[in-house]
Amino acid sequence: MSDDKQKKKNGFKMPHIYVILFVFGIVAAAATYLIPAGEFDRVELENGRAAVDPESFTYVESTPTGAVEFLTAIPRGLVDAGEVVFFTLIIGGMFMVLRESGIIEIAVDKMARKFSKKSIFIIPVLVTVFAAVATLIGTAELSLVYIPVIIPLVIALGYDSMTAAAIALCGTVIGYTVGVLNPINTGLAQTIAEIPTFSGLGFRLILFIIVLFITALFIMRYAKKVKRNPESSLVYKEDAEKREMYSSIGEHEPLKATGRQIAGAFAVLLFFAVLIWGVTTQDWFMIEMSGLFIIMGVVVGLVSGLNLTRISEAFTKGFREVLMGAIIVGLARSIAVILEDGQVMDTIVNGLGSAVGELPPVLAAAGMYFVQLIINFVIPSGSGQALVTMPIMAPLADLVDVTRQTAVLAFQLGDGFAHILYPTSGYFMAALAIAGVEWHKWIKFFFPLFLIFMFISLGALVVAQITSWS
Repeated sequence: MSDDKQKKKNGFKMPHIYVILFVFGIVAAAATYLIPAGEFDRVELENGRAAVDPESFTYVESTPTGAVEFLTAIPRGLVDAGEVVFFTLIIGGMFMVLRESGIIEIAVDKMARKFSKKSIFIIPVLVTVFAAVATLIGTAELSLVYIPVIIPLVIALGYDSMTAAAIALCGTVIGYTVGVLNPINTGLAQTIAEIPTFSGLGFRLILFIIVLFITALFIMRYAKKVKRNPESSLVYKEDAEKREMYSSIGEHEPLKATGRQIAGAFAVLLFFAVLIWGVTTQDWFMIEMSGLFIIMGVVVGLVSGLNLTRISEAFTKGFREVLMGAIIVGLARSIAVILEDGQVMDTIVNGLGSAVGELPPVLAAAGMYFVQLIINFVIPSGSGQALVTMPIMAPLADLVDVTRQTAVLAFQLGDGFAHILYPTSGYFMAALAIAGVEWHKWIKFFFPLFLIFMFISLGALVVAQITSWS
């Protein structure tokens, strides 16, 4: 049944994502009137990061959101999320330059022909590669880079943008969440919990393999359905232009690259090598990657035969295509801005932590997971959540007879998978915009898998608690 017919039948139309986030902002503002203001003192760790002092929580004078604060929350959210906003725009612009140069079409033509008879296997291969990278370096935001690269290939092979988004987002979030050797969540949380860094690696590796296998099967099942019946795609209408652009690839004579396009392709590989070097050895993040991608677009465009005017126009066209996603990032950030202004964030964390302390050990481990899952909605940064919650959860684990290793795992699992569920996750919403996938359609696709993730997470925590994993 088409989306339009379904809407008429149900008499309900999903609100625009702007509306959804604005409503969340209203709820957050109301919460500042209902929840007492409170705060923890912050202490500086050896690595220079600021973490909360778990013994220092005090209630403070209430500062509920006023009219001016609410009026300016969205602009301040855009400013606070500036790195993600501009990274999204620059990614869109840079890849439009690559498309204008013809490099993308030629690369996709070659890959589509190579995988034409075994196309489904591209899914487990890419999911595994993306998960492996994320579990080692902890940069789930690289999904923003992967999506525009793989969309042409995935559509040329007969699948859709949802499949491409799932490969990149699920692959990276698996690696990031389980964090076999992830310094961003595993390493930082274990340091705060005062247990050996990357200890418990074997258990996490087994969990990583299980989740990876199930995820690949889930995406392959959806992809096979789309290939059998393209109209069953959740983004069939949205992909119309992309199908016209890429689906015929492989049906004509093989595309041949000019000498300049070959040189441009080598330049792309060189820039990606610099990107990997910067991320893995120089702590590069979105600002540095954005700068690199601007230079990459200009240099590759010139080498491939484009003039400066065509390069500039391509950047502008790319900006337009991802503009909505960039604005969504700021809207999502405005919710946290409101809660921070009202000084209720620490109160929420303290209250949830206290509730866990009343539970028996096995339920306490599960309770820690749900606490982290809830907090992730308002603190969608993994390192930020670790710095706020782990100083509380680590000593709390001792009190309720849960190992600190299990408390760290509860943080990882509660924090990570929700990164590609909540609309308050900036990079996730930006990734959906780049993929051309609406949030509510992603939820329709992803939520069953998220429930599977939840079931696996709770099972892993029960096993960890029963075996006194440390």
